[in-house]
Amino acid sequence: MIFVDGVGSEPVARSGEVGEWCGQCGEAVASGGHERCARRAELEPPRFCARCRRRMKVQVTPGTWTATCVAHGTVEHSTWS
Repeated sequence: MIFVDGVGSEPVARSGEVGEWCGQCGEAVASGGHERCARRAELEPPRFCARCRRRMKVQVTPGTWTATCVAHGTVEHSTWS
């Protein structure tokens, strides 16, 4: 994962990483029941910022995906790894 252009000091977390909010559904991680979200995170980019719950702008290309949070910046991930 590569931190591209952040407004904040740290990159946006993927849903599999520790965060307060689920990157796939946007609900609180503490509420539990995110098994389906964890499976989706293996194949799809996050749709919500795990730090602030904002909906992210996501772009998917054949070689990479990028997810951008206006508060925490952009994460780029290769789809080939």
